[in-house]
Amino acid sequence: MKKRHIILPLLCSLLCASVLAQPRFVPDTDIKKVGEVEFQKPRQFSLGYTNKGDKPLIINEVKASCGCLDVSFPKTAIPAGSRGEITVTYDAKMLGSFYKEVEVLTNASDEPAYVAIQGTVVTEIQDFSDEFPIDLGNVRLMTNTVEFEDVNRGDHPTAELRLLNSDRTAFRPELMHLPPYLSAEYIPEDIPAGKTGTIRLTLDSERLNGLGLNQTSIYLSRYMGDKIGDTNEILVSAILLPSFADMSEDALANAPELTISESSVDMEAFNGKKSVSRTILLTNTGRSDLHIQQVQVFNKAIGVSIANSIIRPGKSTKLKISVTARYLNKSKGRMRVMLITNAPRQAKQYINVDVAQE
Repeated sequence: MKKRHIILPLLCSLLCASVLAQPRFVPDTDIKKVGEVEFQKPRQFSLGYTNKGDKPLIINEVKASCGCLDVSFPKTAIPAGSRGEITVTYDAKMLGSFYKEVEVLTNASDEPAYVAIQGTVVTEIQDFSDEFPIDLGNVRLMTNTVEFEDVNRGDHPTAELRLLNSDRTAFRPELMHLPPYLSAEYIPEDIPAGKTGTIRLTLDSERLNGLGLNQTSIYLSRYMGDKIGDTNEILVSAILLPSFADMSEDALANAPELTISESSVDMEAFNGKKSVSRTILLTNTGRSDLHIQQVQVFNKAIGVSIANSIIRPGKSTKLKISVTARYLNKSKGRMRVMLITNAPRQAKQYINVDVAQE
């Protein structure tokens, strides 16, 4: 009897582990809105997905809902946590709106998964690429970055996102993952087909976390049930500056002052190297100690290190700036370094970074 008590829990735990350990097919979106497609000009679309399980994912077959679609998919297993793409080519031989599904059969479930493309075949596509270069399928943006520069505590600045509804039906924009310090107003709430609209963002500086760069990603929902991803990401940055409003004239006359040896750094080409770096000098040319309160970057490809954060009058310290190749094209942030200091005339200083082309 004692042996049975030991064996049964062990068998139960093994069975539970085998049930939990499995692949999981999660598409980026159930319906990919592709906007306008030109008549009789086949278009290719990528339907991204992620294996969110803990075992390799295998796509056994992808079935198109009609002969107007040609599909291809990875034949090798997708490791846990990795991404893959199903490629769909639509022949665009019929004018008007279309909704086409593919049925995806995997080792993740006995039931198939369904992913669709939706759009409109037109005789002529209007070109909005110059004014609204960011194409999200059914909507286009002027930019996918928002910057609130030189914010002081207590300020409530605004910024606007301009967008174009490139679909044939009305579009109601909505921003996902707004942080507590941002609020959004949609003008109008519903954007008619082919018309433009505005999202007005208001920043509550009292709710920012701290001095210097506060950076976050928000996401534009393009349709009901949309998911977050790189394509609909909007990068928002706000720079909160220290205040010197209460400094006396004597304190200002004896304040620290920052001099940078190079305000624009040109890096050498990678030429097969994983990273490149440069070192510049920060000098205190003022009359009191200079405090480098924050050293921040806008792009994850950039790394920084500083020898000393407090610089005595007449002294210098080294700032090393490095750029990592594998992250270079994976961030929307600008290639620059920002310094926040206690120097009234240089409370915020930028160092621009450029990498030579190979």
